[in-house]
Amino acid sequence: MLVRIAAMMLAVLAATEARKGEVIRKPVKYSITAPVPSEYLSPEAVPTTWDWRNVNGISYLSEPKNQHIPQYCGSCWAHGSTSAVNDRYKIMRNNSWPDIDLSIQVILNCAQSAAGTCDGGDDGAVYQYLHDKGIPDITCQQYQAADFACKPENVCRTCSPTAGCSAVANYTIFKVGDFGPVTGADAMMAEIYARGPISCGIDASYIEDYTGGIINNPTKDWNIDHIVSVVGYGIANQNNTNVPYWIVRNSWGTYWGNEHGFFYIVRGQDQLGIESACNWAVPIVPPGF
Repeated sequence: MLVRIAAMMLAVLAATEARKGEVIRKPVKYSITAPVPSEYLSPEAVPTTWDWRNVNGISYLSEPKNQHIPQYCGSCWAHGSTSAVNDRYKIMRNNSWPDIDLSIQVILNCAQSAAGTCDGGDDGAVYQYLHDKGIPDITCQQYQAADFACKPENVCRTCSPTAGCSAVANYTIFKVGDFGPVTGADAMMAEIYARGPISCGIDASYIEDYTGGIINNPTKDWNIDHIVSVVGYGIANQNNTNVPYWIVRNSWGTYWGNEHGFFYIVRGQDQLGIESACNWAVPIVPPGF
Protein backbone atom coordinates (compact mmCIF):
# COMPACT_ATOMS: atom_id res chain seq x y z
CA MET A 1 0.00 0.00 0.00
CA LEU A 2 2.81 2.45 0.88
CA VAL A 3 4.53 1.70 -2.40
CA ARG A 4 1.27 2.38 -4.28
CA ILE A 5 0.71 5.67 -2.44
CA ALA A 6 4.29 6.75 -3.09
CA ALA A 7 3.90 5.91 -6.78
CA MET A 8 0.66 7.89 -6.96
CA MET A 9 2.31 10.89 -5.29
CA LEU A 10 5.21 10.74 -7.72
CA ALA A 11 2.79 10.54 -10.65
CA VAL A 12 0.87 13.60 -9.42
CA LEU A 13 4.12 15.48 -8.88
CA ALA A 14 5.38 14.56 -12.35
CA ALA A 15 2.11 15.69 -13.95
CA THR A 16 2.23 18.97 -12.02
CA GLU A 17 5.82 19.61 -13.00
CA ALA A 18 5.03 18.83 -16.64
CA ARG A 19 2.08 21.21 -16.61
CA LYS A 20 4.17 23.88 -14.96
CA GLY A 21 6.66 23.52 -17.81
CA GLU A 22 4.11 23.82 -20.61
CA VAL A 23 5.31 27.34 -21.48
CA ILE A 24 8.97 27.37 -22.44
CA ARG A 25 9.83 30.57 -24.26
CA LYS A 26 11.82 30.23 -27.48
CA PRO A 27 13.64 32.86 -29.56
CA VAL A 28 11.09 34.39 -31.91
CA LYS A 29 11.66 36.89 -34.72
CA TYR A 30 8.28 38.41 -35.48
CA SER A 31 7.16 39.36 -38.99
CA ILE A 32 4.98 42.49 -39.12
CA THR A 33 4.79 44.10 -42.54
CA ALA A 34 1.40 45.81 -42.31
CA PRO A 35 -0.45 47.93 -39.73
CA VAL A 36 -2.14 45.98 -36.94
CA PRO A 37 -5.80 46.56 -35.99
CA SER A 38 -4.99 48.65 -32.92
CA GLU A 39 -3.27 51.09 -35.29
CA TYR A 40 -6.08 51.52 -37.80
CA LEU A 41 -9.19 50.96 -35.67
CA SER A 42 -10.33 53.66 -33.27
CA PRO A 43 -11.70 52.47 -29.92
CA GLU A 44 -15.15 53.61 -31.09
CA ALA A 45 -14.92 51.30 -34.10
CA VAL A 46 -14.42 48.21 -31.93
CA PRO A 47 -17.69 46.68 -30.62
CA THR A 48 -18.12 46.49 -26.86
CA THR A 49 -18.88 42.76 -27.16
CA TRP A 50 -17.76 40.18 -29.73
CA ASP A 51 -17.91 36.39 -29.83
CA TRP A 52 -16.58 34.35 -32.76
CA ARG A 53 -18.74 31.44 -31.56
CA ASN A 54 -21.81 33.39 -32.57
CA VAL A 55 -21.63 36.09 -35.23
CA ASN A 56 -25.19 36.65 -36.43
CA GLY A 57 -25.98 33.07 -35.52
CA ILE A 58 -22.88 31.57 -37.18
CA SER A 59 -19.87 30.04 -35.42
CA TYR A 60 -16.45 30.55 -36.97
CA LEU A 61 -14.59 28.34 -34.53
CA SER A 62 -12.85 25.11 -35.44
CA GLU A 63 -13.48 21.86 -33.57
CA PRO A 64 -12.40 21.58 -29.91
CA LYS A 65 -9.38 19.53 -28.84
CA ASN A 66 -8.03 17.71 -25.79
CA GLN A 67 -4.25 17.83 -25.45
CA HIS A 68 -4.26 15.09 -22.78
CA ILE A 69 -5.36 12.13 -24.91
CA PRO A 70 -4.38 9.47 -25.85
CA GLN A 71 -1.88 10.26 -23.06
CA TYR A 72 -0.66 13.27 -21.11
CA CYS A 73 1.24 15.81 -23.22
CA GLY A 74 2.16 19.36 -22.23
CA SER A 75 1.34 20.74 -25.67
CA CYS A 76 -1.01 23.60 -24.75
CA TRP A 77 1.35 25.97 -26.57
CA ALA A 78 0.74 24.07 -29.83
CA HIS A 79 -3.00 23.68 -29.22
CA GLY A 80 -3.67 27.31 -28.35
CA SER A 81 -1.74 28.65 -31.32
CA THR A 82 -3.06 26.23 -33.97
CA SER A 83 -6.59 26.64 -32.61
CA ALA A 84 -6.39 30.37 -33.25
CA VAL A 85 -4.99 29.80 -36.76
CA ASN A 86 -7.67 27.21 -37.59
CA ASP A 87 -10.33 29.69 -36.48
CA ARG A 88 -8.80 32.45 -38.55
CA TYR A 89 -8.84 30.21 -41.61
CA LYS A 90 -12.59 29.76 -41.11
CA ILE A 91 -13.04 33.52 -40.74
CA MET A 92 -10.94 34.38 -43.79
CA ARG A 93 -12.75 31.77 -45.89
CA ASN A 94 -16.20 32.71 -44.59
CA ASN A 95 -16.83 29.24 -43.17
CA SER A 96 -16.46 27.65 -46.60
CA TRP A 97 -15.73 23.97 -47.19
CA PRO A 98 -13.40 22.22 -46.46
CA ASP A 99 -12.39 23.11 -42.91
CA ILE A 100 -8.66 23.46 -42.29
CA ASP A 101 -7.36 21.70 -39.18
CA LEU A 102 -3.58 21.91 -38.80
CA SER A 103 -1.59 18.89 -37.63
CA ILE A 104 -0.32 19.51 -34.10
CA GLN A 105 1.52 16.21 -34.25
CA VAL A 106 3.78 17.47 -37.04
CA ILE A 107 4.75 20.38 -34.80
CA LEU A 108 5.64 17.92 -32.03
CA ASN A 109 7.59 15.78 -34.49
CA CYS A 110 9.45 18.43 -36.44
CA ALA A 111 9.56 21.68 -34.43
CA GLN A 112 10.98 20.32 -31.19
CA SER A 113 14.03 22.58 -31.05
CA ALA A 114 12.25 25.52 -32.68
CA ALA A 115 8.94 25.51 -30.78
CA GLY A 116 8.67 22.76 -28.18
CA THR A 117 7.76 19.23 -27.12
CA CYS A 118 5.31 17.45 -24.81
CA ASP A 119 7.42 18.93 -21.99
CA GLY A 120 6.52 22.49 -23.02
CA GLY A 121 6.95 25.10 -25.73
CA ASP A 122 6.06 28.53 -27.05
CA ASP A 123 3.04 29.69 -29.06
CA GLY A 124 4.94 32.51 -30.76
CA ALA A 125 7.54 29.99 -31.93
CA VAL A 126 4.76 27.90 -33.48
CA TYR A 127 3.75 30.90 -35.55
CA GLN A 128 7.35 31.38 -36.63
CA TYR A 129 7.55 27.73 -37.67
CA LEU A 130 4.32 28.10 -39.62
CA HIS A 131 5.76 31.23 -41.23
CA ASP A 132 9.13 29.72 -42.12
CA LYS A 133 8.21 26.13 -42.99
CA GLY A 134 4.49 25.42 -42.65
CA ILE A 135 2.76 22.14 -41.79
CA PRO A 136 0.09 19.86 -43.31
CA ASP A 137 -3.36 19.25 -41.87
CA ILE A 138 -4.44 16.40 -39.58
CA THR A 139 -5.28 14.10 -42.49
CA CYS A 140 -1.51 13.75 -42.89
CA GLN A 141 -0.75 13.15 -39.21
CA GLN A 142 -3.22 12.61 -36.37
CA TYR A 143 -2.47 13.83 -32.85
CA GLN A 144 -0.76 11.16 -30.74
CA ALA A 145 0.34 13.27 -27.75
CA ALA A 146 3.98 12.19 -28.09
CA ASP A 147 7.25 13.40 -29.57
CA PHE A 148 8.50 11.41 -32.54
CA ALA A 149 11.37 11.79 -35.00
CA CYS A 150 10.96 14.21 -37.88
CA LYS A 151 11.05 11.90 -40.86
CA PRO A 152 8.87 11.83 -44.01
CA GLU A 153 6.37 9.27 -42.68
CA ASN A 154 5.98 11.38 -39.52
CA VAL A 155 5.02 14.43 -41.57
CA CYS A 156 2.50 12.89 -43.95
CA ARG A 157 1.67 9.18 -44.10
CA THR A 158 -0.78 6.58 -45.29
CA CYS A 159 -1.16 2.96 -44.26
CA SER A 160 -2.44 -0.19 -45.95
CA PRO A 161 -3.41 -3.64 -44.62
CA THR A 162 -0.63 -5.35 -46.58
CA ALA A 163 2.25 -2.89 -47.02
CA GLY A 164 2.12 -1.12 -43.68
CA CYS A 165 2.67 2.63 -43.45
CA SER A 166 4.67 4.85 -45.76
CA ALA A 167 5.28 8.53 -46.46
CA VAL A 168 3.03 10.55 -48.75
CA ALA A 169 4.90 12.71 -51.24
CA ASN A 170 2.24 15.18 -52.33
CA TYR A 171 0.25 17.15 -49.75
CA THR A 172 -0.71 20.74 -48.99
CA ILE A 173 1.45 22.88 -46.71
CA PHE A 174 -0.28 25.59 -44.65
CA LYS A 175 1.65 28.69 -43.63
CA VAL A 176 1.12 32.09 -42.03
CA GLY A 177 2.31 35.49 -43.20
CA ASP A 178 2.60 38.23 -40.60
CA PHE A 179 2.65 37.24 -36.94
CA GLY A 180 3.40 39.19 -33.80
CA PRO A 181 2.63 39.99 -30.17
CA VAL A 182 -0.29 41.88 -28.68
CA THR A 183 -0.80 42.98 -25.08
CA GLY A 184 -3.36 45.03 -23.21
CA ALA A 185 -7.14 44.81 -23.33
CA ASP A 186 -7.78 47.49 -25.98
CA ALA A 187 -5.25 46.16 -28.48
CA MET A 188 -6.41 42.59 -27.89
CA MET A 189 -10.05 43.52 -28.50
CA ALA A 190 -9.15 45.26 -31.77
CA GLU A 191 -7.09 42.28 -32.93
CA ILE A 192 -9.75 39.72 -32.05
CA TYR A 193 -12.57 41.72 -33.64
CA ALA A 194 -10.69 42.54 -36.84
CA ARG A 195 -8.85 39.29 -37.54
CA GLY A 196 -9.90 36.55 -35.14
CA PRO A 197 -8.83 34.62 -32.03
CA ILE A 198 -5.37 34.98 -30.49
CA SER A 199 -3.23 32.75 -28.28
CA CYS A 200 -2.46 33.98 -24.76
CA GLY A 201 -0.59 32.84 -21.69
CA ILE A 202 -2.23 32.35 -18.30
CA ASP A 203 -1.51 30.81 -14.89
CA ALA A 204 -3.27 27.44 -15.09
CA SER A 205 -3.08 26.75 -11.36
CA TYR A 206 -5.98 29.18 -10.83
CA ILE A 207 -8.27 27.64 -13.46
CA GLU A 208 -7.84 23.92 -12.79
CA ASP A 209 -10.96 23.73 -10.61
CA TYR A 210 -13.08 26.00 -12.79
CA THR A 211 -16.77 25.04 -12.81
CA GLY A 212 -18.34 27.93 -14.71
CA GLY A 213 -18.97 31.65 -14.45
CA ILE A 214 -16.54 34.55 -14.71
CA ILE A 215 -13.19 34.11 -12.96
CA ASN A 216 -12.40 37.15 -10.85
CA ASN A 217 -9.00 36.64 -9.26
CA PRO A 218 -7.01 39.88 -8.91
CA THR A 219 -3.98 38.18 -7.35
CA LYS A 220 -0.62 39.43 -8.59
CA ASP A 221 1.07 36.20 -7.57
CA TRP A 222 0.75 34.48 -10.91
CA ASN A 223 3.14 32.69 -13.24
CA ILE A 224 2.27 32.01 -16.88
CA ASP A 225 2.49 28.27 -17.44
CA HIS A 226 -0.33 27.55 -19.90
CA ILE A 227 -1.41 28.75 -23.37
CA VAL A 228 -5.05 29.24 -24.32
CA SER A 229 -6.95 30.93 -27.15
CA VAL A 230 -9.05 34.05 -26.58
CA VAL A 231 -11.99 33.99 -28.99
CA GLY A 232 -14.03 37.00 -27.90
CA TYR A 233 -15.15 39.28 -25.12
CA GLY A 234 -18.33 40.49 -23.48
CA ILE A 235 -19.98 42.32 -20.60
CA ALA A 236 -22.13 40.71 -17.92
CA ASN A 237 -24.38 42.40 -15.39
CA GLN A 238 -23.68 41.04 -11.94
CA ASN A 239 -25.38 42.60 -8.93
CA ASN A 240 -26.16 45.74 -10.95
CA THR A 241 -22.51 46.07 -11.95
CA ASN A 242 -21.19 45.65 -15.50
CA VAL A 243 -18.36 43.12 -15.53
CA PRO A 244 -16.24 42.99 -18.71
CA TYR A 245 -14.80 39.55 -19.48
CA TRP A 246 -12.80 37.51 -21.97
CA ILE A 247 -14.16 34.37 -23.69
CA VAL A 248 -11.37 31.80 -23.58
CA ARG A 249 -11.00 28.39 -25.21
CA ASN A 250 -9.02 25.79 -23.27
CA SER A 251 -7.55 22.53 -24.64
CA TRP A 252 -8.62 20.09 -21.92
CA GLY A 253 -11.73 18.70 -23.60
CA THR A 254 -15.35 19.86 -23.72
CA TYR A 255 -16.14 18.01 -20.48
CA TRP A 256 -13.82 20.33 -18.54
CA GLY A 257 -15.12 23.39 -16.72
CA ASN A 258 -18.90 23.13 -17.28
CA GLU A 259 -18.72 25.63 -20.20
CA HIS A 260 -18.03 23.13 -23.01
CA GLY A 261 -14.26 23.56 -22.65
CA PHE A 262 -14.35 27.36 -22.48
CA PHE A 263 -13.97 29.69 -19.51
CA TYR A 264 -14.57 33.36 -18.77
CA ILE A 265 -12.27 35.75 -16.92
CA VAL A 266 -12.49 39.43 -15.97
CA ARG A 267 -11.21 41.72 -18.72
CA GLY A 268 -9.10 44.85 -18.32
CA GLN A 269 -7.14 43.88 -15.20
CA ASP A 270 -4.60 41.44 -16.67
CA GLN A 271 -5.89 38.79 -14.31
CA LEU A 272 -3.66 35.69 -14.14
CA GLY A 273 -1.52 37.25 -16.89
CA ILE A 274 -4.19 36.86 -19.59
CA GLU A 275 -3.40 40.28 -21.12
CA SER A 276 0.39 40.27 -20.85
CA ALA A 277 1.60 37.56 -23.23
CA CYS A 278 -0.52 37.11 -26.36
CA ASN A 279 0.33 36.42 -30.00
CA TRP A 280 -1.48 36.52 -33.35
CA ALA A 281 -0.85 35.23 -36.86
CA VAL A 282 -2.38 35.84 -40.28
CA PRO A 283 -2.93 32.58 -42.19
CA ILE A 284 -2.12 32.21 -45.88
CA VAL A 285 -4.89 30.40 -47.78
CA PRO A 286 -3.34 27.89 -50.22
CA PRO A 287 -4.57 27.63 -53.81
CA GLY A 288 -7.65 25.43 -54.03
CA PHE A 289 -8.89 26.38 -50.58
